[in-house]
Amino acid sequence: MTHALKSDTGSRNVKNLVRLGLGVAAAGAIVAAGLAPRVLAQSVPADAIAQTTALTTTIGQTQTLTVSQTEGPYFKTNSPERSALVTDSTQGTLLTVTGQVLAADGTPVANALLDFWQADASGAYDNSGYTLRGHQYTDANGYYTLTTVVPGLYPGRTEHIHVKVQAPNGPVLTSQLFFPGVAQNNRDGIFNSSLLMTISDNGDGTLSGTYNFVVATA
Repeated sequence: MTHALKSDTGSRNVKNLVRLGLGVAAAGAIVAAGLAPRVLAQSVPADAIAQTTALTTTIGQTQTLTVSQTEGPYFKTNSPERSALVTDSTQGTLLTVTGQVLAADGTPVANALLDFWQADASGAYDNSGYTLRGHQYTDANGYYTLTTVVPGLYPGRTEHIHVKVQAPNGPVLTSQLFFPGVAQNNRDGIFNSSLLMTISDNGDGTLSGTYNFVVATA
């Protein structure tokens, strides 16, 4: 399916961007790809990339490519550029997901594009607008931060977050993230345990999650 994103210069409701010192996602621009068969991940100037002091320990360690998954029927092109998908009126359990995008040799991928979309806490997708939809770019060390809510269940599916990931000039990975300990995982034909996030309870009614994506770079 053609995946053509472009930058949205509207409201950037960004909050809770920094969690556990992983840095903020880089701001960037993406040009609509028209009928091209993949997203064009556009590099941004070095001075526009948020720097992080976190040390990278994966370089030189062979990584297994992240498993691809079906796109599903609810993907929309041209999502707004933002790391926080929530607003003050968003209902549900606040979730902050952090991690890196890595190449197969463990090298962090700077300026990688991540496009997220998901159901709300009631299990419904916004198919007329862009609620709980947005794309962002990794920082200089390949880190991303996503602020969202735990998605609700709907018939046939367990809790999941959809994502497309692309290294600059690389192929698009389409996949999903899953939650551990959800009973419906075993009844979801799409569920894959390699896509489970590590989830921790922050003790204040919010959750933190981590997941590293490994993508092809050419």
